[in-house]
Formats: sequence, C-alpha cells, structure tokens
Amino acid sequence: MEPLYQTIVGIARAVFALEGLKFTVHGAENVPATGGAVVAVNHTGYLDFTYAGLPARTPKRLIRFMAKKEVFDNKISGPIMRNLKHIEVDRTAGAESYRQAVDALRRGELVGVYPEATISRSFEIKEFKSGAARMAIEANVPIVPIVIWGAQRVWTKGHPKRLGRTNTPISIAVGEPIQPYEPAADLTAELRSTMQGLLLELQKDYDHPAGAYWVPARLGGSAPTLEEATALDNAEAEARMAARRAKSAE
Repeated sequence: MEPLYQTIVGIARAVFALEGLKFTVHGAENVPATGGAVVAVNHTGYLDFTYAGLPARTPKRLIRFMAKKEVFDNKISGPIMRNLKHIEVDRTAGAESYRQAVDALRRGELVGVYPEATISRSFEIKEFKSGAARMAIEANVPIVPIVIWGAQRVWTKGHPKRLGRTNTPISIAVGEPIQPYEPAADLTAELRSTMQGLLLELQKDYDHPAGAYWVPARLGGSAPTLEEATALDNAEAEARMAARRAKSAE
C-alpha cells in the first residue's frame, strides 16, 4: 500500500468529476496484473500522465512516470514526485535516468514514458526516441502502448488551460503488450505503428469540429501538420541552444 499515491489518485479522480471529464477506456485488461512493463503513452497535453494512470487501476497497479528535472526542482511538486517514486530525467545526465528506469522495471514496476519526448503540436504521433524499446529489451519486460485522445482539449502547448467544468470526452486505448526483441529500431517502429493504429481507431468515434485548434489538419482542424509542427519544434530547440550558448559566454 502507498497511502500518498492512493490519496493523489483519489484527489485526481475527484477533480476529473468536478471538470465533468467523460472517460472511455478500451483494453484496460492489457495492463499486466504483475511484473514490470514499459508503459508507452502518446503526448498531446500536459495532463496526459494523469489520464494514462486510469487503465492501470483495473489491475490495481501504479505507474512510475519518467518526468523532466524541472518538475522535481519545484519546491511543491518535487517532494511529491519523489514520494510517488517517479523517475527524474535530467537531459544532461540521461544515463542515470535510464539506469533508474531499468532498475525499476526489473523490480516489477510499471514505468511510464513518452516515446515522442515532447508534446505533439500536430496531435499526430511524432517520431519516437528509442529509449522505451531499449529499456524493455534490457529489463526483458513488455511494452504496453497507451493512446489518449481528447486530453489536448484540456491543456496543451500554446493554448489556454480549460480546467473548469468542460465535460470534455477523453478516450483511452490500451494495446496488447509487445514483447521485447532486437534490434531496438525495429521494436520502436512496431511500437509507433501500433500506437498510430490505436489513435486512428479512437478518432473514428470522436467528434472533430472543423477548424478547431485541437483537431489535426488531417481531420479538418487548424492544428499544424506533422511537418509544420516538426519545423516549429526544431526552431524552438535551436532557440534554446542559442540562449544556453549566450548564457555560457557571459
């Protein structure tokens, strides 16, 4: 039993109810009841991790998410994240984060990761990093793909939060566990293809108003295309690097 984690889950569910969020979950039975697994989640909004934990409640499991260092540095969220045994990701020392994740998997934990690394501005599945596959191979555990659709309507990059009572429908699909195999590049490609398929299935039964900012261009929305979003991401990354270089030169 982990009283703090259970309390946080209870608070989150109460907040979801107050917001009127309407969840539809498919495939929760695919979350392993025991043993370690990499939980790979698509990334369209800031609150994806809170929704991704819902399917794991069916087998009464808890997910240890890998989260950026800045979250742990915060004086309020940092102590909570450590108490919940989430894993700090320092991009300047990624090897240590990776080691901690593999150790957790070997202990039988569910470790949550975003293979896209950052929020997808296009709301399509971006190119994947290979970390999820490499961890699964090294720890010899399966990868459980989870796709969430609708979370971007609550709070996403570049748009205002909508944390009041919005009655937003959020669909979640859990795919069958993918057993690890080498090479990691092939496993990564299978994971991405699987998650793309899950996303397309969720979108079939979801209402997508024409021109809405949260709707992909492919479905008639005003979100940037995957190519346009990639260009925006690259420009933002270059700006960050330039700022760091300027600061180092001071």
